[in-house]
Amino acid sequence: MTHPSAPSRAAAPSAAERAYRHLKQAILEQVYPGGSLVSEGEIAEATGVSRTPVREALLRLESEGLVKLYPKRGALIRPVSAREIADVVEARRLVELHAAERVWARRAELRADLGRWLTEMRAAHAAGDLSALMAADRAFHATVVDAAGNEILAELYQRLRDRQLRMGEASFRLSPGWADVALTEHAAQLAALDDDDPARWLAAVAAHIDNSATVLRTLR
Repeated sequence: MTHPSAPSRAAAPSAAERAYRHLKQAILEQVYPGGSLVSEGEIAEATGVSRTPVREALLRLESEGLVKLYPKRGALIRPVSAREIADVVEARRLVELHAAERVWARRAELRADLGRWLTEMRAAHAAGDLSALMAADRAFHATVVDAAGNEILAELYQRLRDRQLRMGEASFRLSPGWADVALTEHAAQLAALDDDDPARWLAAVAAHIDNSATVLRTLR
Protein backbone atom coordinates (compact mmCIF):
# COMPACT_ATOMS: atom_id res chain seq x y z
CA MET A 1 0.00 0.00 0.00
CA THR A 2 1.40 3.37 -0.95
CA HIS A 3 1.05 6.47 1.09
CA PRO A 4 0.88 10.01 -0.27
CA SER A 5 4.09 11.84 0.20
CA ALA A 6 4.22 14.63 2.75
CA PRO A 7 3.83 18.13 1.33
CA SER A 8 7.19 19.65 0.51
CA ARG A 9 8.37 22.53 2.60
CA ALA A 10 10.26 25.52 1.35
CA ALA A 11 13.95 25.15 2.05
CA ALA A 12 15.30 27.37 4.79
CA PRO A 13 17.49 30.17 3.48
CA SER A 14 21.21 29.46 3.48
CA ALA A 15 23.59 31.22 5.83
CA ALA A 16 24.79 33.43 2.96
CA GLU A 17 21.20 34.30 2.07
CA ARG A 18 20.40 35.21 5.69
CA ALA A 19 23.45 37.45 5.88
CA TYR A 20 22.55 39.03 2.53
CA ARG A 21 18.97 39.77 3.55
CA HIS A 22 20.00 41.18 6.92
CA LEU A 23 22.66 43.49 5.55
CA LYS A 24 20.64 44.64 2.57
CA GLN A 25 17.67 45.52 4.78
CA ALA A 26 19.99 47.38 7.16
CA ILE A 27 21.45 49.37 4.26
CA LEU A 28 18.08 50.20 2.74
CA GLU A 29 16.67 51.28 6.10
CA GLN A 30 19.74 53.43 6.83
CA VAL A 31 20.77 51.34 9.85
CA TYR A 32 24.13 51.41 8.08
CA PRO A 33 24.12 54.86 6.47
CA GLY A 34 26.06 55.70 3.35
CA GLY A 35 29.75 56.25 4.07
CA SER A 36 29.90 53.90 7.06
CA LEU A 37 32.30 50.96 7.22
CA VAL A 38 31.13 47.58 8.54
CA SER A 39 33.32 44.57 9.21
CA GLU A 40 32.70 40.94 8.35
CA GLY A 41 32.89 40.10 12.05
CA GLU A 42 30.22 42.66 12.91
CA ILE A 43 27.83 41.24 10.33
CA ALA A 44 28.63 37.65 11.32
CA GLU A 45 27.82 38.42 14.93
CA ALA A 46 24.57 40.19 14.04
CA THR A 47 23.35 37.33 11.84
CA GLY A 48 24.77 34.36 13.76
CA VAL A 49 26.69 32.96 10.81
CA SER A 50 30.38 32.48 10.04
CA ARG A 51 32.48 34.89 8.00
CA THR A 52 32.46 32.78 4.83
CA PRO A 53 28.73 33.27 4.09
CA VAL A 54 29.08 36.92 5.12
CA ARG A 55 31.78 37.29 2.48
CA GLU A 56 29.47 35.73 -0.11
CA ALA A 57 26.70 38.14 0.87
CA LEU A 58 29.04 41.13 0.60
CA LEU A 59 30.20 40.10 -2.86
CA ARG A 60 26.57 39.92 -3.94
CA LEU A 61 25.83 43.35 -2.50
CA GLU A 62 28.93 44.77 -4.19
CA SER A 63 27.64 43.50 -7.55
CA GLU A 64 24.41 45.41 -6.85
CA GLY A 65 26.32 48.61 -6.20
CA LEU A 66 25.38 48.92 -2.52
CA VAL A 67 28.83 48.34 -0.98
CA LYS A 68 32.51 48.63 -1.86
CA LEU A 69 34.75 45.92 -0.41
CA TYR A 70 38.13 46.66 1.14
CA PRO A 71 40.17 43.52 1.97
CA LYS A 72 40.93 43.12 5.69
CA ARG A 73 38.95 46.27 6.48
CA GLY A 74 35.36 45.49 5.64
CA ALA A 75 32.67 46.96 3.43
CA LEU A 76 32.00 50.63 2.79
CA ILE A 77 28.32 51.41 2.39
CA ARG A 78 28.13 53.42 -0.81
CA PRO A 79 26.53 56.83 -0.30
CA VAL A 80 23.70 57.84 -2.60
CA SER A 81 25.32 60.03 -5.25
CA ALA A 82 23.90 62.99 -7.11
CA ARG A 83 24.19 60.96 -10.32
CA GLU A 84 22.21 58.07 -8.83
CA ILE A 85 19.44 60.42 -7.71
CA ALA A 86 19.27 62.00 -11.16
CA ASP A 87 19.21 58.62 -12.90
CA VAL A 88 16.47 57.22 -10.66
CA VAL A 89 14.33 60.33 -11.02
CA GLU A 90 14.68 60.22 -14.80
CA ALA A 91 13.75 56.53 -14.88
CA ARG A 92 10.77 57.16 -12.60
CA ARG A 93 9.49 59.95 -14.80
CA LEU A 94 9.74 57.82 -17.93
CA VAL A 95 7.96 54.82 -16.41
CA GLU A 96 5.41 56.51 -14.15
CA LEU A 97 4.26 59.18 -16.58
CA HIS A 98 3.89 56.64 -19.37
CA ALA A 99 1.89 54.42 -17.02
CA ALA A 100 -0.23 57.34 -15.80
CA GLU A 101 -1.17 58.16 -19.38
CA ARG A 102 -2.06 54.54 -20.13
CA VAL A 103 -4.33 54.06 -17.10
CA TRP A 104 -6.51 57.13 -17.61
CA ALA A 105 -9.23 55.11 -19.33
CA ARG A 106 -9.49 52.87 -16.25
CA ARG A 107 -9.23 55.63 -13.69
CA ALA A 108 -12.36 54.70 -11.70
CA GLU A 109 -10.96 51.30 -10.75
CA LEU A 110 -7.50 52.74 -10.23
CA ARG A 111 -8.82 55.44 -7.93
CA ALA A 112 -10.39 52.87 -5.61
CA ASP A 113 -7.09 51.00 -5.31
CA LEU A 114 -5.06 54.15 -4.76
CA GLY A 115 -7.57 55.39 -2.21
CA ARG A 116 -6.96 52.29 -0.09
CA TRP A 117 -3.21 52.80 -0.19
CA LEU A 118 -3.56 56.46 0.73
CA THR A 119 -5.70 55.45 3.72
CA GLU A 120 -2.92 53.08 4.81
CA MET A 121 -0.34 55.81 4.39
CA ARG A 122 -2.33 58.18 6.57
CA ALA A 123 -2.83 55.55 9.27
CA ALA A 124 0.87 54.68 9.29
CA HIS A 125 1.85 58.34 9.47
CA ALA A 126 -0.53 58.93 12.38
CA ALA A 127 0.95 55.93 14.18
CA GLY A 128 4.52 57.06 13.50
CA ASP A 129 5.23 53.80 11.66
CA LEU A 130 7.77 54.82 9.03
CA SER A 131 8.23 51.33 7.61
CA ALA A 132 4.50 50.92 7.02
CA LEU A 133 4.26 54.41 5.56
CA MET A 134 7.02 53.69 3.07
CA ALA A 135 5.54 50.32 2.14
CA ALA A 136 2.16 51.91 1.41
CA ASP A 137 3.84 54.75 -0.50
CA ARG A 138 5.72 52.29 -2.71
CA ALA A 139 2.53 50.27 -3.26
CA PHE A 140 0.67 53.45 -4.29
CA HIS A 141 3.18 54.15 -7.07
CA ALA A 142 3.55 50.52 -8.13
CA THR A 143 -0.24 50.20 -8.45
CA VAL A 144 -0.25 52.85 -11.17
CA VAL A 145 2.60 51.18 -13.03
CA ASP A 146 1.08 47.70 -12.74
CA ALA A 147 -2.29 48.97 -13.93
CA ALA A 148 -0.72 50.09 -17.22
CA GLY A 149 -0.45 46.42 -18.15
CA ASN A 150 3.12 46.46 -19.48
CA GLU A 151 4.95 43.62 -17.72
CA ILE A 152 8.39 44.72 -18.91
CA LEU A 153 7.94 48.22 -17.52
CA ALA A 154 6.53 46.78 -14.29
CA GLU A 155 9.65 44.61 -13.93
CA LEU A 156 11.88 47.58 -14.65
CA TYR A 157 10.08 49.61 -12.02
CA GLN A 158 10.47 46.78 -9.54
CA ARG A 159 14.23 46.81 -10.11
CA LEU A 160 14.23 50.48 -9.15
CA ARG A 161 12.59 49.55 -5.85
CA ASP A 162 15.73 49.09 -3.76
CA ARG A 163 17.28 52.36 -4.87
CA GLN A 164 14.00 54.17 -4.26
CA LEU A 165 13.66 52.57 -0.85
CA ARG A 166 17.03 53.81 0.36
CA MET A 167 16.37 57.30 -0.98
CA GLY A 168 12.83 57.32 0.37
CA GLU A 169 14.03 56.32 3.82
CA ALA A 170 16.38 59.29 3.86
CA SER A 171 13.74 61.75 2.67
CA PHE A 172 11.09 60.64 5.18
CA ARG A 173 13.55 60.50 8.09
CA LEU A 174 15.66 63.57 7.46
CA SER A 175 13.26 66.05 5.87
CA PRO A 176 10.79 67.42 8.43
CA GLY A 177 7.30 67.67 7.01
CA TRP A 178 7.96 65.66 3.83
CA ALA A 179 5.50 62.96 4.87
CA ASP A 180 2.73 65.56 5.16
CA VAL A 181 3.63 66.99 1.76
CA ALA A 182 3.69 63.52 0.20
CA LEU A 183 0.24 62.72 1.62
CA THR A 184 -1.12 66.00 0.27
CA GLU A 185 0.33 65.30 -3.18
CA HIS A 186 -1.07 61.77 -3.26
CA ALA A 187 -4.47 63.18 -2.35
CA ALA A 188 -4.09 65.66 -5.22
CA GLN A 189 -3.56 62.75 -7.58
CA LEU A 190 -6.78 61.13 -6.38
CA ALA A 191 -8.64 64.40 -6.85
CA ALA A 192 -7.29 64.62 -10.40
CA LEU A 193 -8.69 61.16 -11.15
CA ASP A 194 -12.13 62.49 -10.22
CA ASP A 195 -11.83 65.20 -12.84
CA ASP A 196 -12.30 64.92 -16.60
CA ASP A 197 -8.93 66.45 -17.43
CA PRO A 198 -6.11 63.92 -18.04
CA ALA A 199 -3.60 66.77 -18.18
CA ARG A 200 -4.35 67.58 -14.54
CA TRP A 201 -3.72 63.95 -13.56
CA LEU A 202 -0.41 63.80 -15.43
CA ALA A 203 0.67 67.12 -13.94
CA ALA A 204 -0.08 65.85 -10.42
CA VAL A 205 1.98 62.70 -10.98
CA ALA A 206 4.89 64.68 -12.45
CA ALA A 207 4.80 67.28 -9.68
CA HIS A 208 5.10 64.61 -7.00
CA ILE A 209 8.11 62.99 -8.69
CA ASP A 210 9.81 66.35 -9.17
CA ASN A 211 9.16 67.45 -5.58
CA SER A 212 10.54 64.13 -4.32
CA ALA A 213 13.68 64.75 -6.36
CA THR A 214 14.07 68.24 -4.89
CA VAL A 215 13.88 66.85 -1.35
CA LEU A 216 16.45 64.15 -2.13
CA ARG A 217 18.90 66.66 -3.57
CA THR A 218 18.74 68.83 -0.44
CA LEU A 219 19.60 65.83 1.75
CA ARG A 220 22.96 65.18 0.14
